[in-house]
This record gives sequence, structure tokens and C-alpha cells, in this order.
Amino acid sequence: MKHKNIMVVGTSSGAGKSITVTGLCRAFFKDGHTVLPFKSQNMALNSYITKDGHEMGRAQAVQAVACEVEAHYSMNPILLKPTGDRRIQVIVNGKSIGNMGGLEYGSYKAELKKDIMHAYNHIKNNSQIAVVEGAGSPVELNIKQDDIVNMGLAEMIDAPVILVADIDRGGVFASIYGTICLMEPEERARVKGVIINKFRGNVDILKPGLSKIEELTGVPILGVMPYFELDIEDEDGVTEKFNKIKNKKGEINISVIKLKHISNFTDIDALSINEDVNINYVTSAHELGDEDLIVIPGSKNTIDDLKDIKEKGIAQEIIKLSRKGVPIIGICGGFQILGEKVLDPYGIEGDIKELPGLGLLDIETVMEKEKLTTQYSGVLKDSGGLLENLGDIAIKGYEIHQGVTSGKEISCTEDDRLVATVKENIFGTYLHGIFDNTEFSDFILNKIREKKGLQRKESEIDFEQYRLRELDKLEKIFRENVDMKAIYKILEGEL
Repeated sequence: MKHKNIMVVGTSSGAGKSITVTGLCRAFFKDGHTVLPFKSQNMALNSYITKDGHEMGRAQAVQAVACEVEAHYSMNPILLKPTGDRRIQVIVNGKSIGNMGGLEYGSYKAELKKDIMHAYNHIKNNSQIAVVEGAGSPVELNIKQDDIVNMGLAEMIDAPVILVADIDRGGVFASIYGTICLMEPEERARVKGVIINKFRGNVDILKPGLSKIEELTGVPILGVMPYFELDIEDEDGVTEKFNKIKNKKGEINISVIKLKHISNFTDIDALSINEDVNINYVTSAHELGDEDLIVIPGSKNTIDDLKDIKEKGIAQEIIKLSRKGVPIIGICGGFQILGEKVLDPYGIEGDIKELPGLGLLDIETVMEKEKLTTQYSGVLKDSGGLLENLGDIAIKGYEIHQGVTSGKEISCTEDDRLVATVKENIFGTYLHGIFDNTEFSDFILNKIREKKGLQRKESEIDFEQYRLRELDKLEKIFRENVDMKAIYKILEGEL
């Protein structure tokens, strides 16, 4: 099969581009094609580290799972990570090139077209079908010049386009019509179909509106996706996970500190698949006090987030609860926050050069100029405290951090550097994906169950199997509600 491509753009951020691309990837893969995802530029704090140590958007890594291929940085050559103070860290081809302001990046991004095309050609040469994702809206009139991620990219790679819109937020027909009308004629010619997402109710009610919008735009409606629950990792802060407690009847309560610059909150997903677990994202001190475990997740700006939780009284409440024996787990930036202090001599994160941490671990962290990005596999040792009776278990994960941490605490791994440590009820680690290790997450949850007089449980399915099951669920719903025959015609240039 000659290489084909198809691009998905949205009427707005959060319209459903990522889930549509993921569904297409899974469907094409199940139909026997070699398929790869591509997003030229992604702005997100959820990132992933490839086997060769390159950083890329987490959403594209999940889409790679849907294609059942190894994630590669060419799937997302440009990753932008907001750092605070109106600056972004710019990651090109998997490696950081430093921080920039918005205007500075706007002037610079035209130079990235060669990197984008180099990455796309890698995708093209290694796939039969490329499913390409846009970003935000394709008709942001103030930044359309030198576009490298929406219709400008569609022209660069000569891709037909599907427009997706979210009906749940209201005004879906206006957003479809307005988006298409604001495109240039040559851009409109590329739009071959529309998918409407998150519809609640009987689709027959929509049919008069669907016919009218097709008449007005000349673009067919390819499908209406229902509102449904799906548990796969979210791309960034546009997520419903922060707005609800999962499994409200669960017997284990876990509080996750929702830091201002929270990153890789997908680390928590492997815990949330347990039916007896509640996950609550905490933004104020008064929300703490009724949990069995507190998790401090990753951060893109550890010092600013540390300062923020101190000002809100969250830090003091965590310290108080830790003294009562509540287990505290810190991951990456959360690990750094648990220490005696965080130092930033080079101003990597901002103007604050040093800030005391929570003092729950006898460690300190220095922000260095070089960023460590690596996958990790090793052995987590029974080191007492929260890990008592763990035994020695194999673990894997990945690291993304500029801080170098050292101190008097024992190492729970055999590495020269401090990857993980434990002190009584406090556990800190640099490993993103630590809870994806089923043996570890089962151990932590069973400690809580035993303490509460509940029955021990062992997971019937590991997180990787669970993720594939959810992707198959997405594929089934996608096929039931979207005209795949029409999509194949678009691929072949027949529609």
C-alpha cells in the first residue's frame, strides 16, 4: 500500500482531536495496516521518554500504543512545556533547547519547519498510514502566519483533513460553520468531513441540524460520537479527572496534590483502575485529612509549586498528616518537594535561588543546566518503612528532571544516584510510571487495606493490558458511530 495520511483538526482545544486520532490509529491497526501517529507541535506537561532518551508528548506515546509500535520522538518533534512566568521550555527532536518567551518562540518557530519535515518523512518512510493531529483551533487568526501545526502543516504534508467538534460544550453547529468559513478557500478544500464528539441522547434529534450544516458547508458529517467513559491517559490539563472523584464508593481514599504546574499526572492512572480506590485532586488544605495516602506528583516548576502549597497551607497540612502516620509518596518534582531544600543557582525555574522543602526526607536538590531524560529498569529493595516486607521487585519507568538530588537517606535501588528512597512512611522517587508496576502498586494498596481491616487483593490485569482493553473499547465505539468506509475513501482521495 502506498503511504497515505489523514489529519484531524478541532474547532477548539479539547474538542476531541487526540481521542479521534487514537481511535483512528487503533482501527487502522486492527485492519492490518502499519500506522503511526504524528503531531508536529504539542503543548503539554504530560510527556514521555523513549527508549533512546528522547522526550515527547504523552498523547503521542499513547497513540503509539494504539498502533502497537514503540514510541519515537519523530511522532512529536516539537514539544512545548509551560514553565511559568510566561515562558515555555522548547523541546526539539526530543531534546530541550532552552526556555523562550511567547514572542521569541513565535519568531523562531518558522525555523522548525525543516525539523518537522524531517520527522514527518521518518513517519512516512515507516508507515502505510500516518494519522496527524493538529493543535488548538486551525483558525486562530492572530497566529495563522507561519502555522506549523494545523492547516499550514496539512499543506506541508499534503493531507486531507477531518474537523472534530465537541457538542457537550454547546454551540457545535456555530463552531463548525465558523471554523470552516474562517479558512482560506484552499484550506476549506482540504476539509473532507466532520466528526461531532460527546453527544448525549438520541442522534435522531440531531439529524435536521446535521443536514443543515452539511448544506451550509458542503462538508459531510462522518459520525456523531456518544459521550462515554474511557480510561486512557489525558494529554494535558484539559481533563475531567481534576473535576471529579473516581469510584466514589471506594474504600481507599488517595489525595493527589494538584500542583499549579502539575506534570505527568498520568502517573496516577494505574491506581485509579482499582475499583476500591477513590482519587481526589486537592487544591486547598481543608480538603486534606481523610485520606489513606497522599501523592505529590511531578511538577514543571518545583520551586514555584513548593512556594504555592506553602502559601495555601497545604504543605503544613501534609507535614502534620505525615506525623500521624499517613503515607506520603512524592514523584519527581514531588520527591524534590519532600526534601530539606531546593536550590536553583542558574535560575532554571525562575528568580528564587533557594527554598526550604517540607523536610520529610533528609535530601536536597540542585537544579542543573542539563536535563536527565532516560528510561529506567532496576530492582526496588525492601528498605523498611513503607517498603517493609516488599522483598526485592523489578521495576521500570522513566525519568525527566533537571534536579540532582542527594542526601543522607538510603537508596532503595542499586544505582549510584538517588532514584528512590524511603524513610518510615515517606517514599520518594524520580520514576514516572512507578504505579504502572503492578507488583508495587498492589503492595502499597494492600498495606492500606490491611491497616483498614480490608481484604487483600491482587490485580487481575496489569496496567498495560488494561490500557489495551480500553483502546479496544474506543475502537469498537468509533466503528459503531463513525463511517469508516468514508474515511478510507478520504485516504484514497475519493471523497
